[in-house]
Amino acid sequence: MQAKLLTDDHFREIAQLRNVAEVVTYLKKLPAYAKAFETVDENTLHRGDVEKILIQSLYNDYSKLYRFSGLEHQRFLRLYLKRYEVDLINYCLRIVYNHYEEPFDLNHKKPFFDRYSQISIDRLITSKTMEELVDNLQGTEYYAPLKILQESGHPVDLFDYDLALNLYEFTSVWKARKKTLKGLELKIFTRDCGTKIDLINLQWIYRAKKYYNMLPPDISTLLIPIHYRIHVDQLKDLVEAPSVDEFLKLVTRTPYLRHTDTQTPASIETIYKDCLYRLYLADRRSNPYSIATVNTYLFLKEEELDKLTTVLECVRYGLPARETLTYIGGTAK
Repeated sequence: MQAKLLTDDHFREIAQLRNVAEVVTYLKKLPAYAKAFETVDENTLHRGDVEKILIQSLYNDYSKLYRFSGLEHQRFLRLYLKRYEVDLINYCLRIVYNHYEEPFDLNHKKPFFDRYSQISIDRLITSKTMEELVDNLQGTEYYAPLKILQESGHPVDLFDYDLALNLYEFTSVWKARKKTLKGLELKIFTRDCGTKIDLINLQWIYRAKKYYNMLPPDISTLLIPIHYRIHVDQLKDLVEAPSVDEFLKLVTRTPYLRHTDTQTPASIETIYKDCLYRLYLADRRSNPYSIATVNTYLFLKEEELDKLTTVLECVRYGLPARETLTYIGGTAK
């Protein structure tokens, strides 16, 4: 499966195409996407249709891995599924909150969630209000945190729902890891998950300071209450840094950004994926018959789909190939 992932050369070629139809024609020739696109007419597809097919290819890969895996790896994959469930709920929350005229378009996701998830898409798509949407999550683990939020007595907006879901996802996965995994598998997952949480907290602090000028007490409410390699006192200093420049100085003292030039444009925005990429590949090399291989593949596949979605949007608007590649971290030869 990994051998079918796209290379930098593939993306350079896609970035030079002139429209969405040409991108689909190109993808049809690649082993990873030939079957997904074989029955569709590229001349009638728009960008949204292509993105649905790309998402289905991810779900198909997850299903292949799940069927192939033993019981312990299947338990890991059920933990991994939470990110897809949270994405689904967040999508539905945005639809209902913004009162879209054509609210739900989830038929392409329904077979996957019917098979692997506790969430019923059939129930979610009947929701007309945020209260109904939360009530339609009864029987799932996501009902309680969202219901508590609604009954808090404070005004609740879309950001609050999104934050509550993200915090629940990471804290629940962190707590469940010791019950789900053991030995080497537990060690690998703890390192990968802990690193991801640390990096997300750094990213959120940076964004809160740079783009929203948030005060330290407000920033603290955004953070995942788990500390892996960044000590609580160090995180407190980062939150209370009086400026973005001071934050960038302090962040180079963390285990993740030592010897990193934080003045490079977008360095904090990209360090998250760069660190995970290096960590996952190292884990896979060291432990090729563990969950590291599954975790690494899904990460790389999701990154590939993000890049393809970005390139599709750039091609749709006719951006030059060189500019398109800058948006996905690539360079033109």
